[in-house]
Amino acid sequence: MANIVEEIKQPINEEMKLFEQKFYESMQSKVALLDKVTRFIVTTKGKQMRPMFVFLCAKLIGEVNEKTYRGASMIELIHTATLVHDDVVDESFKRRNFFSINALWKNKIAVLVGDFLLSKAVLLSTDHKDYDLLSVISRTIREMSEGELLQLEKARKLDITEDVYYEIIRQKTATLIAACCEIGALSNNADENLAKKMMQFGTYTGMAFQIKDDLFDYLSSNVIGKPVGIDIKEQKMTLPLIHTLKIASETDRKYYFNTIKRYNNDQKRVKELIAFVKSSGGLDYAITVMKDFQQKAKDILNEFPDSQVRKSLHTMLDYVIERKF
Repeated sequence: MANIVEEIKQPINEEMKLFEQKFYESMQSKVALLDKVTRFIVTTKGKQMRPMFVFLCAKLIGEVNEKTYRGASMIELIHTATLVHDDVVDESFKRRNFFSINALWKNKIAVLVGDFLLSKAVLLSTDHKDYDLLSVISRTIREMSEGELLQLEKARKLDITEDVYYEIIRQKTATLIAACCEIGALSNNADENLAKKMMQFGTYTGMAFQIKDDLFDYLSSNVIGKPVGIDIKEQKMTLPLIHTLKIASETDRKYYFNTIKRYNNDQKRVKELIAFVKSSGGLDYAITVMKDFQQKAKDILNEFPDSQVRKSLHTMLDYVIERKF
């Protein structure tokens, strides 16, 4: 998988190297503690898929310029801020096999660091009068917050329909990838139609990405390191489960609904539910929907002339649904 990421990066290798330096600069402050934390963030970074989307989409329609770097930094600042805040909310002490910020520096510092990163993203756009990018990131932060709250609200009642599920994952996950692609286009002064098209491409990609994530809950745990059935234990209704309950008989629906509601920590009942989802075709259904979103993204991509960048984006789309973690 590491080789595939390197292959995707091929046309933007130089840009990604320079981006790391610019991203670190965008996080600096006059407070020693903050600098210590942000240095830690830079050294424990992930694959940086989101900045890669910004650069590839910028190159698909033009050239990478200073505005592209600022846009990529804004995206990564928002993404990092939400991860820091998520770890506090989830009381999670590990992130990518490193200790999380709240584990090392306590919750209050982690929340404030997240807030600082969000403010840096906004300032980066206003300082350079990138008001079009500011509009995109403001909408993105709002939608991500709404998506999380909608999921929490629905988790309490367990009344998530397929349409509500799509809305949750669009806001929670797809909106940030959509912003990457739109910002890549806007950094090249793309007109409204082209920017919207790139945003749509990112939305479809993000939807496929999240459905793939939700499928991991039903597959062997050793690769991703996330125990099987964790979403069920947390009473998260994802697509394989929603579809299975929708087509199940009244008796089965009541029984398994009860498993999610009252026996979500009973390992035997959770295993039984996972087996039921698999045998009812819940996984196959989710895989079909995921591939449909992937195809819609590819259809948009195929409207552009063939190039190394377009190939990379195609590879990225395959990686999104074939990844093992």
